[in-house]
Amino acid sequence: MKVDAVFAGGGVKALAFSGAFQELKKKNITFERVAGTSAGALTAALIKAGYEAEEMNELFSDMDLREFLDPRVIGNVFPFLRWVMLYRKMGLYKGVTFEMWLEKVLSKKGVKTFGDLPEGSLKMVASDITNGRFIVLPDDLPRYGIDEKSFSVAKAVRMSASLPYFFEPVKLKNEHGEEALIVDGGVLSNFPIWLFIRKREKRERPVLGLRLSPEYDQIPPRKINNGLSFLHSMFETMRTAHDQRYVTKLHAKNIIFIPVKEVTSTHFNMSEDEKHQLILLGKQTTKDFLKTWSY
Repeated sequence: MKVDAVFAGGGVKALAFSGAFQELKKKNITFERVAGTSAGALTAALIKAGYEAEEMNELFSDMDLREFLDPRVIGNVFPFLRWVMLYRKMGLYKGVTFEMWLEKVLSKKGVKTFGDLPEGSLKMVASDITNGRFIVLPDDLPRYGIDEKSFSVAKAVRMSASLPYFFEPVKLKNEHGEEALIVDGGVLSNFPIWLFIRKREKRERPVLGLRLSPEYDQIPPRKINNGLSFLHSMFETMRTAHDQRYVTKLHAKNIIFIPVKEVTSTHFNMSEDEKHQLILLGKQTTKDFLKTWSY
């Protein structure tokens, strides 16, 4: 059975997606089109490049996530300058190591640019904070004078996963030399299921969503008792409010809610056991979902 799939963002928690993917493959469910934000964009790119569930599990299990943390050299020599660099570069880590790793991983399957994939089969969301809008990659690249088919898939994933202040923004210049700063798509749309669900548009196949959270009615209200928790709650509301209106009861029945609770998005020093537990959680949640899923 063919479906279109959308993967939400969630940082390192996205390891659970590989377990879910493995369970879906067991039921002969394949993905015609895939989309995602941040770590969900990474998952979507690996799937569309042709990685099997077992290969993804092995890839993630062997990965030392801390290797992706690539601060500028001057910050290592003079630690106090890291905060100066954060002010100037707008990110603690460059993000280049992650992009280079992904380039290598995708090239093993013969994928470098969007032109190496079937047209429209892979989409991801990033946030253009210079112009105040989210952008769909590769669809919106012509706005910046860029040929979408020649654009690096690895760079697009890096753009979608550039968590503000954690990774440096990616800079895009248009044909007039004007520069735009691109950051994590989760700032504006962490679960872009709207890419495949449009009003008055007949769908060719079911749209299956995968999220790294409990169902909305099971999420407790946030406790806001100081300025820091207020800022965090405001940011989380910005990330989810746009997408939440698409997760109606009608669409929620086609969404796998993987209830990852104890792992944060930036838990890069995750143990092997923690990785394994995330993968198992993805598998079991998907297995339970498929018992009652009707399409």
